[in-house]
Amino acid sequence: MKFKLLISLLSSFIIFVHVQAEQGTDISFYTGTFDVIDKEGDDQTTLFGIEHKNPNLFRDTLLGKFKPVTGGFLTGNSSVYLYTGIEGQYGIGPLKILPSFTPGYYEKGDGKDLGSVLEFKSEVKIGLDIFENSKISYSYSHISNNDWGDTNPGTDNQHITFSKNF
Repeated sequence: MKFKLLISLLSSFIIFVHVQAEQGTDISFYTGTFDVIDKEGDDQTTLFGIEHKNPNLFRDTLLGKFKPVTGGFLTGNSSVYLYTGIEGQYGIGPLKILPSFTPGYYEKGDGKDLGSVLEFKSEVKIGLDIFENSKISYSYSHISNNDWGDTNPGTDNQHITFSKNF
């Protein structure tokens, strides 16, 4: 059931991206480790995700450049996290620092129970422009429910991202 849901979401996402490609879009694929600091050793697993950003929606403010971000990931234990939020961008030449905050929906599947379906992800990403319109990045994120759920164990994740502007 979850696999079919993921395939449906991925197909919808690909169609959406194809339609948006004429207007300019930034697609990221990432993979890494879910629950890096797993003291019990039973919840650490791999994750694979996809993320969409629309460069046309950048807003240059006094605090920096900001844009909306939407995405999701699936873990090796069938946990799913779908999110949308905001990402900042600060650059020093080809080096980019990208902090973000993204509330989202979490389904534990066979993985870690985070205590609620509403979870909040805060992330810091360090990226490097490698080709024209392409970037490779390292990210570290924390997901928790801000003590709004039954429990709040949280999870720390790390991943490598490849991004391409179309």
